[in-house]
Amino acid sequence: MNTSGGALRFNSVIPPPQTKSPPKTMKFFKLLFLVCLLLSFAACDDEDTLVDVITGNEPVDVTGITYAEAEDQSLATIYTDVRTALADAEPITIVAEVDHSRSAANAGFALRPTRVILFGNPALGTPLMQQNMMAGLDLPQKIVFYQAEDDDVIVAYNSTEYLASRHGLTDDGELTMIGNALSGFVEDNTGENVANSADVRVDRDAGIVTATSDDDVATVYGRLRAAVSANTDLTIVAELDHAANAASVDMELPPSRLIVFGNPRVGTPFMLDEQAAGLDLPVKMLVFDNGNGTTIAYNDPAYLADRFDIDDDLPAIATMRTALQNFADAAMDN
Repeated sequence: MNTSGGALRFNSVIPPPQTKSPPKTMKFFKLLFLVCLLLSFAACDDEDTLVDVITGNEPVDVTGITYAEAEDQSLATIYTDVRTALADAEPITIVAEVDHSRSAANAGFALRPTRVILFGNPALGTPLMQQNMMAGLDLPQKIVFYQAEDDDVIVAYNSTEYLASRHGLTDDGELTMIGNALSGFVEDNTGENVANSADVRVDRDAGIVTATSDDDVATVYGRLRAAVSANTDLTIVAELDHAANAASVDMELPPSRLIVFGNPRVGTPFMLDEQAAGLDLPVKMLVFDNGNGTTIAYNDPAYLADRFDIDDDLPAIATMRTALQNFADAAMDN
């Protein structure tokens, strides 16, 4: 706090008053303020700052994200600017874009402006999957944009610490480059610094449901896609061939496919409870060669609810969990 100011001027006729001790009442309130401030610091988490204590601001209550908060700015403008920057940044490829609020409206819900963009750079993503194929469940990268209740615009993405801890990754340079690129896209186009949420790390394989099959990836993925396509309530948003993308940058991966799909009637209730959940929606299912057969992996909806601090009693959690389990069973031909 800057407490400097101009020098006090006294009337040239009346001599300056002698220094006196502050009144006891004033001393009491100053002491009370200092005690309260110290108690506030004692109650702070390690991530809190003096500004957080005085203003009451708290980190966004979502595990594993990095975010910026922009005041008095248009979500549409920020989204367009970030999208343009991504499109101009070769070799990044925009994979898909979802307007969650528009999809919600089509399903009969009213959701504040919420959008997500999926994009990737195989030169940086492939080495992560070479360490752990399960990392493909969180690739390509995603940035979510939403207008919060106070009209501030939140722009958020998965922190590299989250990716590293969830998939047991070592940073050989790629995670640092990804982190620097993501923060650059957000900070340059919001004018705000990014910050991490209070908790950025999770347990290894946190919230990942898996099943295995003796069949090859092509067969398992074919059955999965057929099951998803047969459900008229679902829309396939994107499909990725991670192995083909790796080959495009002269790298190798075992066969690996990702399908992204959603049903706004099931996904929107998550975002009505916590808009940041749009970062992990629509849902994704990963199919890859594990060396002895095929693994299918997806996020447990209960884990998503926990990650985004969503009410455990939300009916959509059980609905989504049952649907994903049925798709996994169909893919495994159970």
